[in-house]
Amino acid sequence: MSPILVGPLTVAGISAVLALIIAVLDKALNNYGDVEISINGGERKLEVKGGSPLLSTLAAENIFVPSACGGRGTCGACKCKVISDVGPHLPTELPFMSPDEIAHNVRLSCQVKVRKNIEIELPRELFSIKKYKTHVEKIRDVTHDIKEVLFALDSGEIDFVSGQYVQLVVPPYGDIKESTQRAYSMSSKPSDKKHVELLIRLVPGGIATTWVHKFLKEGDAVELVGPFGEFRVHDTPAAMICVAGGSGMAPFKSIFYNLYETSAFPEKDIWYFFGARTSKDMFYLEELRELQAKWPRFHLVAALSEPSPEENWAGDTGLITDVLDRYLQTVIPKNDKGWEGYLCGSPGMINACINVMKKNGITEDKIYYDKFA
Repeated sequence: MSPILVGPLTVAGISAVLALIIAVLDKALNNYGDVEISINGGERKLEVKGGSPLLSTLAAENIFVPSACGGRGTCGACKCKVISDVGPHLPTELPFMSPDEIAHNVRLSCQVKVRKNIEIELPRELFSIKKYKTHVEKIRDVTHDIKEVLFALDSGEIDFVSGQYVQLVVPPYGDIKESTQRAYSMSSKPSDKKHVELLIRLVPGGIATTWVHKFLKEGDAVELVGPFGEFRVHDTPAAMICVAGGSGMAPFKSIFYNLYETSAFPEKDIWYFFGARTSKDMFYLEELRELQAKWPRFHLVAALSEPSPEENWAGDTGLITDVLDRYLQTVIPKNDKGWEGYLCGSPGMINACINVMKKNGITEDKIYYDKFA
């Protein structure tokens, strides 16, 4: 590991341990009693037990603030404006805050403890977020480390826009003593209001992915919270330049099949770049080629970065960013409709794609993504 990284990582680790110790001692030694949370100038008022993080306190009252990391303070998604004085920003919050957000007391709700009456502001759309009781209808391996999981709603329907995500509620299991939540983009079509499909890649040591890959079975009861997110198709004639890798396939599967089904945004050409290391990491290729064959404005570019000779791979090769760069310069037509970028994948992949797109004339305000750490 680079010596440059050792210092920040050590400080981050020490901060996380100290925060955990403080939280445990605070919970054990202090009883804050009943407190009031006033939302949006008193539009809603909640009487709650004090002492817990604002994120989980609101969730207990069925108000669900988005959080991709389950309240660990590592994703920066659970922002809300706190009107009351709850002390200075914590070191765990500052990396996710702009100077303007700090000035206006925007906070990470997972890092703010509800110790006294508090006044906050939340987007009204969060009041329509729901917790859904479901059961696992089907689990399918689409690669050696990605499972396609289909959840059937036990009652009611879910309304969402292609590109949005839900939070998967992971119960205690094994050595995991508390429930947590993780964010996953939906790969199902909005027209199927009785199901939610997720693509979940196994991450070594990941709480949610280990549970899904090692413990979850068909028929199991599971809770989902959502929908969340602003990642969606924009109503312009510009061509969509879409890039994904691995389980970043999920929102694009939903988007493409919804666009095909509804004939929405008919002026848009769609270019989909999907990158994988080897053939064993590539999936949905046959289905996407069938879609391309019957849908003239959809163009699939699948690329392998490390194909072996025995794979007999006939498609593009190289890093997906290099393939993208080549196509933007020599293949994709340039016209007055312009281009806009849509990305889903690891933070590193997204940052690299943004650089390539900007280099080829796509301004950053025309590049859209949900970046999950």
